[in-house]
Amino acid sequence: MNQFKKIPVVSKEFVFQFIIITILFALWGIANDLTTPMVSTFKKVMPELSNTQASLVQFAFYFGYFFMALPAALFIRKYSYKSGIILGLLLYATGAFLFYPAAHYQNYTFFLISLWVITCGLAFLETTSNPLILFLGNKETATQRLNLAQAFNPIGAITGLVMAQFLVIKEIKSDDYTPEAYKALTSNELASIRENDLSIISIPYIGLGIFVLIILIIIILTKMPKTAHEDKMSISESFKKLFANKNYKHGVIAQAFYVGAQIMCWTFIFQYVDNINKTFGLELTATYYNITAMILFLLGRWIGTGLMKTVNPSKILMVFGIGGVICAAGAILLQGMAGLISLVCISIFMSIMFPTIYGIALKDMGDEAKIGSAGLVMAIVGGALMPVIQGSILDLGGSGFSDIKLFGYIPEVNFSFILPLICLSVVTYYGYSTYKLSKSKIKEVIDIVDAAV
Repeated sequence: MNQFKKIPVVSKEFVFQFIIITILFALWGIANDLTTPMVSTFKKVMPELSNTQASLVQFAFYFGYFFMALPAALFIRKYSYKSGIILGLLLYATGAFLFYPAAHYQNYTFFLISLWVITCGLAFLETTSNPLILFLGNKETATQRLNLAQAFNPIGAITGLVMAQFLVIKEIKSDDYTPEAYKALTSNELASIRENDLSIISIPYIGLGIFVLIILIIIILTKMPKTAHEDKMSISESFKKLFANKNYKHGVIAQAFYVGAQIMCWTFIFQYVDNINKTFGLELTATYYNITAMILFLLGRWIGTGLMKTVNPSKILMVFGIGGVICAAGAILLQGMAGLISLVCISIFMSIMFPTIYGIALKDMGDEAKIGSAGLVMAIVGGALMPVIQGSILDLGGSGFSDIKLFGYIPEVNFSFILPLICLSVVTYYGYSTYKLSKSKIKEVIDIVDAAV
């Protein structure tokens, strides 16, 4: 344990590169959580959308990861990490700027395409940045280093939520009317409100696109470590080795379920709060609770990263998974504020899951880590599929959030969080199975040493 503490988390020669790449972690956090509230926002601006249709915002956004992750891995394998980052930032900026014509034409599909292009860029950034962070130091501290870099992702997420609340949600006019009053407006009034609101939605994305271009210039001027000399294994050999690695395959599955849980908890907290307001006559602001969840997520990430100095990452993943399952159960079974607090607290336990699964799944990999990274980024498609399923649960009894009650007392919006509970259970099992495996390997080493002595 003492030797582990003496190893620097980041090699001295790569400190500046680590800082620059860590900025990218915050940058895609902004995009992720600027987009999360858009599910409920588009539903308000375009009331003709069902909950399932509105959830296509997340489907379009996260499907880009699945579509582009493998091409991104092959691209950086042929060229370099830096080339992958540059192309990713270009796609990111392009998708953000596409929000301007999408707002002009008032076309929901155009918005979905814009989000998809953004995440094609993010797929390049994540496929590149995650393994690059693992490379910037000793392999013994790789998971801890990735958790440290990922700890800045929630900072970007909080920034995205604040932008969504004060630049979009607070400014749109559609939210000023009750459903009945909105339906009573004339066609000209409705057209004016929609034009105004869609223009407001586009503004933060266009601003984000400009900021991304600034970061792009900095990246171009930054020297990145070259790793092309490691590319000794053919692509077919890499795939063959990956498919034979159970730890990796199970890691991809766990990652898909984790991302699904995260996106569902952060997306449908808005509907959860809306239902509480309607049921109990309150005026809670969902974004503030989502920001609280982000703060807890950030706190949990820092705590988890600190614990990994002395505690097996798989064990931490297992314990945090159990905590997440318990909180998810609370969000389902408890009513009012108690259920909302349980929902918010899930974020504490989700905090270390993505980078920890990533680090465990890619542990001890060589060249195949680049292709392996693509599989773990493709697993983010869980964030595209799961919210649509949850949206369909909300549509069981109609467009409301408590049209029917399961088992006589659980509103459909509460019951829909059975999906995150299942997802977090899968992650918990992955933590348990890899912890059990790591203990058995340690025992084997001890037995070999004892036999030699």
